[in-house]
Amino acid sequence: MTALALFASTFCLVFLLGVQQLNVQHGHQDAAFVTSLFIGLSQLALYKMAPDATGLEVACYLAGGPLAIICAMRAHPWLRRRMLRP
Repeated sequence: MTALALFASTFCLVFLLGVQQLNVQHGHQDAAFVTSLFIGLSQLALYKMAPDATGLEVACYLAGGPLAIICAMRAHPWLRRRMLRP
């Protein structure tokens, strides 16, 4: 269960960091503000679980990041369209 939680928290953290970078690059200040709050929550979860990670948990931690950044790059345009919808 901890391996899945580490994967999920790493995925969320890297996904949010990727979206955050795109928000900053494109000047989306409101979105960047909100994203920062979720980045902090993801970091708290990760820092609570990671110190005692086993081999499998480390592998899950490492797998979350690469998948998340690709997802963030693909999801950002869709997220922006959803947020700007009247």
